[in-house]
Amino acid sequence: MPKLKTNKGVAKRFSFTAKGKIKRRRSGLRHILTKKSAKRKRRLASPALVAATDTRAIKRLLPYG
Repeated sequence: MPKLKTNKGVAKRFSFTAKGKIKRRRSGLRHILTKKSAKRKRRLASPALVAATDTRAIKRLLPYG
């Protein structure tokens, strides 16, 4: 059976935790930061986990994750 190709766009955006969950970056921390509170910016800076409904699709795009 041939090797499966990793979707490189997805590989740059997501990573796996030690237990196999998928980690993602939060959106909204690139620009227009003056109107956002420090608390909100702190929360946006921390990584989040991908929703359970999306994990199957992402795992298909990252076969060797």
